[in-house]
Amino acid sequence: AEARRLVDSGARLIDVRTPAEFAQGHIEGATNLPLQSLDNRMSELGDKSEDVVVYCRSGVRSASAKRMLEGAGFESVHDLGAMSRWP
Repeated sequence: AEARRLVDSGARLIDVRTPAEFAQGHIEGATNLPLQSLDNRMSELGDKSEDVVVYCRSGVRSASAKRMLEGAGFESVHDLGAMSRWP
């Protein structure tokens, strides 16, 4: 519910699964930035002070993405975990 509230308030919703997984289905409004290319594509996320919500299939890759983004200076990263947790 918290992730939904954040996204409804303007947070960026980022799917860190592979493009193939994303194509098979994703949360409406999500941007696909696969974990393996996240390092090179962080600039696409814009302002590091704005809210970002990350998710994946099981929660493992989104937890890694959260650590990577925070390490790069993003101030408000939220880990939804598994896509199935979306309300």
